[in-house]
Amino acid sequence: MRRGGGVPMERATEGHAGGQSGRPAAPRSEGIVDELRRRIETGELAPGDRVPSTREITRRWGVAMATATKVLTELRRAGLVRAVPGVGTVVEPRPASCPEPPQTRPVRPPRATGTPPQPTALTLERIVTAAVAVADTEGLAALSMRRVAADLGVATMSLYRHVADKDDLLTHMLDAAFAERPLPAEQPPGWRAPLELSSRLLWEHFRRHPWLAPALSMTRPQLIVSALPFSEWVLTALHAHGLDLDTAFTAQLTLFNHARAIAMNLETEREAEADSGLDGEEWMDTQEPALLGILADGRFPALARVARAGYDLDLDALFEFGLQRLLDGLAPLVDAPPAR
Repeated sequence: MRRGGGVPMERATEGHAGGQSGRPAAPRSEGIVDELRRRIETGELAPGDRVPSTREITRRWGVAMATATKVLTELRRAGLVRAVPGVGTVVEPRPASCPEPPQTRPVRPPRATGTPPQPTALTLERIVTAAVAVADTEGLAALSMRRVAADLGVATMSLYRHVADKDDLLTHMLDAAFAERPLPAEQPPGWRAPLELSSRLLWEHFRRHPWLAPALSMTRPQLIVSALPFSEWVLTALHAHGLDLDTAFTAQLTLFNHARAIAMNLETEREAEADSGLDGEEWMDTQEPALLGILADGRFPALARVARAGYDLDLDALFEFGLQRLLDGLAPLVDAPPAR
């Protein structure tokens, strides 16, 4: 939010669960860092293991998101962990120890020549790239101006020379995500093939960036230049085959929201897995006895048969099934002879 009409500020205090309530104060970031460092150094957290996310840290230790962000930043700076998109923050492999050869005399450092190396300039592109990496790795809930600045090693206020606020940063992130793989220069023949191609590419974008779908708004769409070709592509294909632009635009919105609606499950599933420690299949296994108990009385015979046979939920297959049925529904409109 904005304070006093000035530069947008984010909550900067480290969280404590104590205060005036009489409860013991939650550990500061140093204590949490020491605890996670101990678990890594003793092998309790092995190389490749996922460490608690910012959400898990805030919940487990009762601290603010800013404190959780600082914890992971300190562990990364110490070379103990690294961020892996789509997985989270994991323990770094331990480097192989290499004994240094004995030296008979001190080695004099080489004399510096020329101008010293300058730090990499802070640019909008670097900021957006860092922000996308945070969202890809830990989700939108972990994204903040403070977190991006910490990952870049700069002051939080310096980001505001390039973006107005977090919403502005998010718009740039959306634009960068859609620009990663644009549509081809030319459409394939017909109307169905272009719509299949654009819808599948859109789904691919959502798959690559699970935060993308929940970050978009249907009712208050952000101005994302790199996403406009998707609309233009569908409108062109349908209008060229006789569909009026108003109906074509409605069809385009329907196709877009089909992909987006299924993709909304990607981010929520990642959050649920981080919170519970169970993937979707493992969680369903814990629910199966209760479900079969409910279905045993015969009120839902069709559901009972599906449950007994087992159903493999596959979001990719669900997307493709829905896409084909939507295109089947459009076919009578597109292929209908023009009205006389």
